[in-house]
Amino acid sequence: MKTINKSIVLFLSLSILSFINITAQEEVAKVTTEFKVFGNCGMCEKRIEKALMVDGVESADWDKETKMATVVYIKGKVSEDQLHKNVAEVGHDTEKYKASDEVYSNLPGCCKFDRTEEVKKENDHNDHNHSDSHGTNHKGDKKKSCC
Repeated sequence: MKTINKSIVLFLSLSILSFINITAQEEVAKVTTEFKVFGNCGMCEKRIEKALMVDGVESADWDKETKMATVVYIKGKVSEDQLHKNVAEVGHDTEKYKASDEVYSNLPGCCKFDRTEEVKKENDHNDHNHSDSHGTNHKGDKKKSCC
């Protein structure tokens, strides 16, 4: 009788542990992130998406029109920072990381995006006003030092 009780207790314990394990696996935190990746064409798209498809990534899509990558990944298996690094390592700049000049220079000609695009955005002051203490408006005045 003691052997049967021990067997039942062991069976129930294993069943409960199995159920807990299955439940924990179902509660995996999936994260969706979007970030800008510079590129031009279908070859860029294949290269970028391949760089993003690492262990822990469920899906990766790059839109050449918007230059936005959308990635669904499992939190803890891969980080958003690592995704940016992976893309930069194959020659494409992201919001966080710039590809090395050497890797960028080895891209096919059609894949060489304008690397000055980000600099142009940073220097463009046409989207806001600047007023000095005299109330003079310097909108778009690139001679004035600001920001």
